[in-house]
Amino acid sequence: MDPESLTTEHPLAGITVLDFGQIYNGPYCGHLMAMAGARVIKVENPDGETLRNSHAWSGEGYPFKALNGNKETITLNFKHPEGQRLLKEAIRNVDVLIENFRPGTMAKYGVGSEVLTDINPRLIYAAGTGYGQNGPHADYLAMDITVQAMSGVVSVTGHEGDPPLKSGPAICDMLGGVHLYGAITTALYRREKTGLGAVLDIAMQDAVIPTLCSAIGAFYKSGNNPPRTGNHHQARAIAPYNIYPTNDGHVAIICIREGHWQKLTSAMERPELLEDDQFEDMGKRSQNMERTDAVVQEWTQERSTQEVFATCQEFGVPCSPVQTLSDVLNDPHLLQRGMLKEVTGPDSRPMTLFGTPIQFEDIRPPNPAMPRKLGQDNESVYGELLGLSQQEVAKCRRTGVL
Repeated sequence: MDPESLTTEHPLAGITVLDFGQIYNGPYCGHLMAMAGARVIKVENPDGETLRNSHAWSGEGYPFKALNGNKETITLNFKHPEGQRLLKEAIRNVDVLIENFRPGTMAKYGVGSEVLTDINPRLIYAAGTGYGQNGPHADYLAMDITVQAMSGVVSVTGHEGDPPLKSGPAICDMLGGVHLYGAITTALYRREKTGLGAVLDIAMQDAVIPTLCSAIGAFYKSGNNPPRTGNHHQARAIAPYNIYPTNDGHVAIICIREGHWQKLTSAMERPELLEDDQFEDMGKRSQNMERTDAVVQEWTQERSTQEVFATCQEFGVPCSPVQTLSDVLNDPHLLQRGMLKEVTGPDSRPMTLFGTPIQFEDIRPPNPAMPRKLGQDNESVYGELLGLSQQEVAKCRRTGVL
């Protein structure tokens, strides 16, 4: 579609969100809402949320900047009786509330889902947690690594004989945020039909379980916990399936169909492999996985990463270079699609932020922006939502409510 014909009428325009999210899970959901056009108001305690202030995570470093741009920013102490009153008043003018506190945190201070949805029956109260609002594990403290461990992700990651490893990315936090976003948009659709809001309970552990399909398949195949398989297929049922060295890096190659293997033998100029019983079909190649990998590696290690990649693309073999973070942040494909965009920070240094993976053909998403200062929008937001004057906002600051 012609870029000039793209609209800036975003699908969630007109939706107002109070984002009490902290660290990754809730803030990523809020980021997706903002990039879809919702008005997202980030609500922090008067000292700022953990990720803004944690010097161990480099202060207002990259994670905070990436997840909290495109949001207005206010402060509120909901542990303070006056803060509770303000929230109850504001919630009348809000469509969605996002929070990822420990279960029962907001209810403890009289502003939980039951109270707020009674005030505003159209409210969608969206809670993201590690293990959910109920069940034996509900009160367990949850961070990405602990949920990875509890869900089985750690047990299947790593090399056979080596200790288990966590996944490098924060997959549980982010998958939880994605599912929270999906639940909210589903609830908004239902509200259009019924007029009623919803209380949503999205657990990071629930969200990550479907990623274990291959590992669970291997468990049912053998009846035992499968060994860790490194870069191989978790059920060791597909070969080639690995990361292979080149003379200047690494590539990922997978042949999931017989046609892929046939094309790879052509790319490697090794037609005789098609007549070798060791590589007769997927079953044989998997049984002889080490030999299969050795044949592929003999070819890749004599060539550059780009040469292997280009040749595989030419012959129709699934392959990709192993890109470094520097490569990814400068990837022309991601930059052209708008998933990544270079912006200038407050210190005038360039930084690449991510946009949204939710793309409409006819909509131009907003450009990712730097987050605002703590409480920067207190006067405008409280003035608009509650009619508070500048003097009243100043009084709330003095008393610790804002």
